[in-house]
Amino acid sequence: MKGRGAGAGIGGSRQPAIPSRTEPPLPEPRSRRPAGPTRIVCLTEEPTETLYALGAQDRIVGISGFTVRPPQARREKPKVSAFTSARIGEILKLRPDFVVGFSDIQADIAAELVRRGVEVWIANHRSVEGILGYIERLGALVGLAERARAYADTLREGLAEVAREAEALPRRPKVYFEEWDEPIITGIGWVSELIRIAGGDDAFPELAAEPLAKARILPSGDPVVARAPDIVLGSWCGKKFRPERVAARPGWQAIPAVRDGELHEIKSPLILQPGPAALTDGVRAIAAIVRDWAHRHG
Repeated sequence: MKGRGAGAGIGGSRQPAIPSRTEPPLPEPRSRRPAGPTRIVCLTEEPTETLYALGAQDRIVGISGFTVRPPQARREKPKVSAFTSARIGEILKLRPDFVVGFSDIQADIAAELVRRGVEVWIANHRSVEGILGYIERLGALVGLAERARAYADTLREGLAEVAREAEALPRRPKVYFEEWDEPIITGIGWVSELIRIAGGDDAFPELAAEPLAKARILPSGDPVVARAPDIVLGSWCGKKFRPERVAARPGWQAIPAVRDGELHEIKSPLILQPGPAALTDGVRAIAAIVRDWAHRHG
């Protein structure tokens, strides 16, 4: 996988546009020097989106090339990393006093920066509550703990609203989420939780507890056929989701989702990033698809 990108899929005509619900940034007080680090490099999108939401965007001096949220970040900040690689020399030229990354996949990047004397924080959160805790910890690390707690509480309230709306649905569909196609990978922890919050049931909940992608690889498409999901959600990391290829897999014509044309894309920046996007636009994109299915099959 080369990155965490986006595409378009079957069923998209029924999926309404999802407006961004990320809270507008609050400006930092100008009366004093900010507490905490002032030259931050973000190796993935979620710290960038979080820091913008907290009003700390002026402290960011470098971002991931895969960053799309918020859109102004791509225009304003130099791009110094991918997901599995980084331009160490370019990062060092930015004189960062804090670098934020995510997961074991960025361990080598972090180790090299640490050897060069840079302070690095690699988070490894994999759940909805983990994302909320991440936002609060990142806020505390940059001296904006109170603001980060308030922002996390706003996100919790939004999730609770989605859950209340889902409780009124006449039926709950079984939902299969696919992160990658060759090999087939499913079962991301926070995505499984968001499917449940949105009113569906994850087709492979047992895989959601596995932190590493290699532990979530299916040996073939047969297990998906056996689980018979009502909805297929695709968010292939770094390339366009091709629902027609999914529908053409051997034996998949028997799957209710394929039979009924319920193959939908959730754009990768909305769901594959364990940050604010997943808890706002991501969960609401899932909820819109689930709600549409439930009203037609209730």
